[in-house]
Amino acid sequence: MQATAYTFDPSTRSGSVLLDDGTPVPFDAAAFDAGGLRLLRPGQRVRIECAPAPEGTAAGPAAGRRVTLVTLQTF
Repeated sequence: MQATAYTFDPSTRSGSVLLDDGTPVPFDAAAFDAGGLRLLRPGQRVRIECAPAPEGTAAGPAAGRRVTLVTLQTF
């Protein structure tokens, strides 16, 4: 899945991305570290992988999603 980097805090290695519909989805240091990146700037196009939403989670584009990987989008 593709997204756009929205926020990034280098001290915690966490932040958020925007899905193509504008929905923000947070990511933690483990997701950032899994992608092998050293830095992320807002506006960069990224590829993300998400864990499936748990059963019984509210509906919506980002409801229950947990980003497990953030890396640069390559073509």
